Amino acid sequence: MPDSDDPLDLDVEHVTADGAVTRVTRVESAVPSSRPFVLVAGLGVAASYFEFLAPTLAERGDVYALDLPGFAGMERPHGRTPSVAFFADQVEAVLDHYGFDDPVLIGHSMGAQIVTEVLTRRSSVTHAVLVSPVVNEAEATPFRQAVRFVQSATRESFHLAIIAVSAYLLCGPAYFLRVLPHVLRYRITERIAEVESALLLIRGEYDTTSPRRFHSRLVAAAPSAARWEIEGAAHSIINAHAVGVAKLTLQHIDGRLAARGRMQDEDAVTPPPVRVDAGLIWGAMAARVWEWVSALRRDEAGVERAKERHARILRRAYGRIRRSR
Repeated sequence: MPDSDDPLDLDVEHVTADGAVTRVTRVESAVPSSRPFVLVAGLGVAASYFEFLAPTLAERGDVYALDLPGFAGMERPHGRTPSVAFFADQVEAVLDHYGFDDPVLIGHSMGAQIVTEVLTRRSSVTHAVLVSPVVNEAEATPFRQAVRFVQSATRESFHLAIIAVSAYLLCGPAYFLRVLPHVLRYRITERIAEVESALLLIRGEYDTTSPRRFHSRLVAAAPSAARWEIEGAAHSIINAHAVGVAKLTLQHIDGRLAARGRMQDEDAVTPPPVRVDAGLIWGAMAARVWEWVSALRRDEAGVERAKERHARILRRAYGRIRRSR
């Protein structure tokens, strides 16, 4: 199937800091003068998790989705401790590279820890969103977190399972297990107390890894935080309910969001494709496999071409994913 003639402003770039490299997938907006969005995914997860959220937010500003060192086929850092502070250093390097003073930072899962750590250092960032933050200190053991993850995963789609499994394979079990203890030890409830930014915390109704009581403690500890829940959502809310996350994010930075609320599933869920056929399905799968193989081979040009191909196919299948105001 030939590629669409529609222009697609997607670029893959790289930022190096102290020998560690972060892949940045940049989605250009038609309104580039607006504040940029910087998206940070969770443990072992790739920027591909933001396949619906990134183009939706790009209606308001440029989007920069990060693949941190060791994740999504990126080279693992040598001689460095893969702590939350280390990953926060890499995010700061991205902000400095692009000259961002006040971007909107969005972190999911472990990414919420990383964003929190960045915010403790950067008082110039006025707004941030923590989606499905972890780890609940009352259950900060590998076994308990594994149980909670499995409970939440039963509510996820097969599509999300494929994205997650491929990302974990690219990360590799050894590196995943190197990072995990740092995630379990990070005390986000304590660190969030040092954040001056206006925060929005979002969780899914069925996200057992990020429970309501944990959010209550986070909001109580933060100087300025709102909390919202999306019905029908689980941990991977940034993909399956990307429309809701985008709506809440934009209302948050516009100052139009209540301090607490609950969004209905039908107002938040990513809509079904408007067009689907065997060619589109095959093309999307082939583009993803091409991206994974290119990442394993350290072929960054191939990664970029595969991402562009996949984004074009999504645009054909879904059109422009619209959010109501």
